[in-house]
Amino acid sequence: MVFSTETEQRAKVRALSVSQDHLRKVVEISRKVAQLVDRFLNEDEASVKSLYAEIQALGDEIDEAKRRVARELVEIGAILMNREDFLRFTDLTSEVADFCKGIAFRLLEIMERRWDVPLEVKTGLSKLTDAVFDTVLRLRETLLVLNYGSPRVLEKAKNVEMAERNVDDLYRGLEIEILSSKMETPALLLMRDVIQLLEDTADKVEDAADAARILAFSM
Repeated sequence: MVFSTETEQRAKVRALSVSQDHLRKVVEISRKVAQLVDRFLNEDEASVKSLYAEIQALGDEIDEAKRRVARELVEIGAILMNREDFLRFTDLTSEVADFCKGIAFRLLEIMERRWDVPLEVKTGLSKLTDAVFDTVLRLRETLLVLNYGSPRVLEKAKNVEMAERNVDDLYRGLEIEILSSKMETPALLLMRDVIQLLEDTADKVEDAADAARILAFSM
């Protein structure tokens, strides 16, 4: 079956629109995590609890946005030949939201149980979180230029890779800092989980940037 170019282009615009809306929510949940880490550093328990609730609610919104992408792609049907590429991009960015919820939960647990975290670890956590959020912002830039051709997308995706390397460097240094600290064992294990989830987030963002590259060649 052959579809007109105009019809297929409209289908791509629809799919891109719902994908961008989904990513917008993922960016927002990542921003909330960065804010939560800042409040964690300042030992503002009330704000941490409030942000944790907001992150959980945003997680539900992201799940619904993901379902909306799937429904839209089903409605578009065979007109859109690269439906699987849009689904892959959305699946990858949804995992970022899952990681964010895990990070928020662990930091809240540390705070509620009054476990002490050394200032050096807190400072390192702040830097790592900011670096991870930077990868998410660069991914958003990548998706925003998807309509402008593959060269622009490839350039922006390269920026995601560079940001992810920075995360790797910060993660390695902070992991050693945590392991050599005198934190209580439960707090140490939870904090190590937190930075692992942050590093996993950056890796997933890089995977999503690769998916955006593939989308660029069919737009």
